[in-house]
Amino acid sequence: MASGSDAVSVLDEHGAVRPSPAGEPYADRALAVPLEERIGFLRDMVRTRAFDVAAANLQRQGHLALWVSSWGQEAAQVGSARATRAQDTIFPSYREHAVGMIRGLDPLAIVRLLRGVAHGTWDPAENGGFRQYCLVLGSQTLHAVGYALGIQLDGATATGDPERDEAVVVYLGDGATSQGDSNEALVFAASYRAPVVFFVQNNHWAISVPVERQSRVPLAQRASGFGLPGVRLDGNDVLAAFAVTGALLEDARAGRGPGLIEAVTYRIQGHSSSDDPTKYRSEEELQRWADRDPVLRLRRHLELEGVGAETFDLIDAEAADLAADVRRRTLELVEPVVADMFEHVYAEPHPLVAEQLRWLTDYEASYGGDR
Repeated sequence: MASGSDAVSVLDEHGAVRPSPAGEPYADRALAVPLEERIGFLRDMVRTRAFDVAAANLQRQGHLALWVSSWGQEAAQVGSARATRAQDTIFPSYREHAVGMIRGLDPLAIVRLLRGVAHGTWDPAENGGFRQYCLVLGSQTLHAVGYALGIQLDGATATGDPERDEAVVVYLGDGATSQGDSNEALVFAASYRAPVVFFVQNNHWAISVPVERQSRVPLAQRASGFGLPGVRLDGNDVLAAFAVTGALLEDARAGRGPGLIEAVTYRIQGHSSSDDPTKYRSEEELQRWADRDPVLRLRRHLELEGVGAETFDLIDAEAADLAADVRRRTLELVEPVVADMFEHVYAEPHPLVAEQLRWLTDYEASYGGDR
């Protein structure tokens, strides 16, 4: 667990302000967040949880091919996403639903992807620089570092104007830290001082492989071997995630180099809807982490700050409306037109793609009208 002195935390498990020793340098930044924004953090987290439950149910009912849950990881995602600025670019893995929604993504775009009716379902330029999901484990880290090197060469970082300077955040799981791509990305980022923050969501399990089998030391400590700072935080503390991510992003934008964050959290559901976590983890372990629910922790904190029941009721109602809307629109989805798969292979029309489309059209027509 990340409740020791080596991990940054600001809120204890009951929602009280009690910074850990490692959290002291970040406490002022965390507690400077106005109360209304903290309420907004809770709204983000509750909406994400409601969407998650609705999508999981849709998958069980046969309306999605796959679902990848973020239940339990809401604080890490919301805190880090809210620390970004509009000009920053974000490279997700495949369960960063909260991050995408915060950057303006319609959650139905995620549904369409996991229903299998589209390949890339959103334009990053129209969704706050939130790039496409990447199901090839760890490959998004190289994409992110390459993009960060690009903005560095373009002079879009370290300009001295914090309102204009850009940075990149890339999300990955503990399992992805064992991938060669991720380690290569860390080498390039450190060597060229690329303006990128690696945000590792350590949810304890790489499908069925426990994190202690992947690394004999906390993942944040591995950053020093690449020559960049690593910070370990309590990933169920949204204020800690916000403060640490904000600090490292400021360094990246200012040209002080990359950083790595290990957010220690827990995946409450299976790795995906195809996974049975009862095969490899105990009910006791699951319950310990369920008791540390990040949504409940923030709610308790807000109650201590004097926020009333009517606010929580409104947030719950908004989340229920979102879930109902996603379900309704999912059931209204139609099967894609076959020709759509040819639309986004290249940015401009390409004769080879056009020829392939003609061939497929003729081939389908050869079956006649009784198919």
